[in-house]
Amino acid sequence: MRRMSASFGSRVQNEDIWRVVSIETLAAQWQSDLQFLVKVTRDSDRKHVHQLQAAGLGNVEWMDACDTEIGDVVVTTPHRSQAAVLYRPSDLHHGLQLTNRCNSNCLMCSQPPTPQADDWMVREAVEVIRHMGSSPPVLGLTGGEPLLLGEGLREVLDHVHECHPSTRVEILSNGRLLANAPLCKAVVDGLQTPTTWLVPLYGHVDFLHDFVVQAHGAFEQTLAGLLNLQQHRQPIQLRIVLIKPVLDVLPELCTFIGRNLPFVKEVALMACEPIGFALANRELCEVDLADWQGTLEQAARQLKRHSVPFLFMNTPLCALPTDLHGHAHRSISDWKNVYTPVCEPCQLKPDCAGFFAWHERGWKPAKTIPITREEYTA
Repeated sequence: MRRMSASFGSRVQNEDIWRVVSIETLAAQWQSDLQFLVKVTRDSDRKHVHQLQAAGLGNVEWMDACDTEIGDVVVTTPHRSQAAVLYRPSDLHHGLQLTNRCNSNCLMCSQPPTPQADDWMVREAVEVIRHMGSSPPVLGLTGGEPLLLGEGLREVLDHVHECHPSTRVEILSNGRLLANAPLCKAVVDGLQTPTTWLVPLYGHVDFLHDFVVQAHGAFEQTLAGLLNLQQHRQPIQLRIVLIKPVLDVLPELCTFIGRNLPFVKEVALMACEPIGFALANRELCEVDLADWQGTLEQAARQLKRHSVPFLFMNTPLCALPTDLHGHAHRSISDWKNVYTPVCEPCQLKPDCAGFFAWHERGWKPAKTIPITREEYTA
C-alpha cells in the first residue's frame, strides 16, 4: 500500500474511500453515489471545486497530493494529513485485502494474522470496488484467510461481477474451510464472477504441510477443499513457497501433485518474501535458490512428466537454470518491486521479477548476477 502526505478540503473529515479525478474529468465521471477528490494543481481548481459545492454537489472535495494519479482510489486519513492508494489503474497487479484473521500460522507468512474482528475491511473492499473507474483484467482478493468471511466473501465476489463484469478474480486462500461442503457450495454455486483459487500446498504427507502452516489437520482439510473445488469445476492454482522444509521434498511433492491432483490449472513455485514471520524463522526461510537449481529442475521434470503447467514467481532470472527462464513471471506487486544496482547492466532486466523492496532488511532469493544476451543464447 502506498501512503503519501496530502491535504484536503474541509469536507474530508473521516477515513473514507474516494476516487481521484481532475477538474477536467469530473463531469464525465460524476455519480451521486460515489465520492470524488479533485486533485488540485492551482488555486483556480480549488475555486472551481468550491463553486461546485455551492451549487449543491456534496460528494466532491479537493485534495493536494502530488504523488497520487488520476483514477486512484484512496482512503483518506485527514487527522494525519495522509492518503493511501488502495487501487491504481496504471499498476500491473491489483489486489484487495479482506481480513487480517487466519486459521493458519505459516512459517513464512508475510502478513502475520491478528485475532481482532475486522469486518470493516470487507466494507472498505466493497467501496473500493464501487469506486474503481476502470476494470482491471485481474483482481486479487487476499487475507488473512478470506474464507473466514463465510458468505461475506460471496458478497464481495458478486460486487465485482456487478461493477466490473469483465474482471477475473484470484482468491488467495489456504483452502481449509472449503472442506466444509455447504460453505464451499454457498461461496461458488452459481457464481458468475470468473474466479481462480490460489491454494498453497507444502508437502506430500500431512506432517510436512501441517508443520509449515503450523496447524494440525490442515493437510487433510486442504485436500478435501481442493476436491470440493474440483467438484464445482473451479480453476485452481497450487502455490508452493520455496523455503527449506519444502525444497527438501519438492520433487516428491510435485510427483504427488501430478499423480493425485492432475486437475489443477497450474503450479506456482514462489520465492519467499523476506518479511513478517519469515524474518522470525530465518533459519528455515532464507535460502539461496542458486544452490537448489538441481532440485528445481527435478521438480520441473516431474510436473512436465504429468503434464501439469507451472511457473516461477517472485524469482529473479539469475536464480534459475537457463532452461527454466521461460517459466518465470514478473509477479511482484508494483509498489514493492525493486532492482539492485547490480541489476542495471543485466540485459534481461525488462523480463525479470526483480526483488521485494524490503530485501535489504531480509535477504535476496539468490546472489545477483547480471546476465548478457550472449550468455542467455549460448
